[in-house]
Amino acid sequence: MEILVLVVHILVALGVIGLVLLQHGKGADMGAAFGSGASGSLFGATGSANFLSRTTAVLATIFFVTSLGLTYLAGLGRETQGVMAIPAPVEGIPGSAGSAAPAAEPSSSKVKDLPK
Repeated sequence: MEILVLVVHILVALGVIGLVLLQHGKGADMGAAFGSGASGSLFGATGSANFLSRTTAVLATIFFVTSLGLTYLAGLGRETQGVMAIPAPVEGIPGSAGSAAPAAEPSSSKVKDLPK
């Protein structure tokens, strides 16, 4: 299920990028008034702007929902602890949080004298 949501998320992200790149900025309206061809488009002069902006809004909403879905799916099956929770001791690692055995201290007999 997580893979499916991730694939949809990536496809929607690419769709949003494409639609944003297709849209004209506010300064592009002046060029359409002088016959740049925007009025002869499939949706008319303002129809394409409304269609693209609404489609972008729908894809952005789907992107938001899939982001929340991926966050939910990533957290399933995991125990949640607070930020201040003490971590469980790790076996085999001396001195880990909460372990009963203290860390081994190096003895002086194991340390070799360095030549001076």
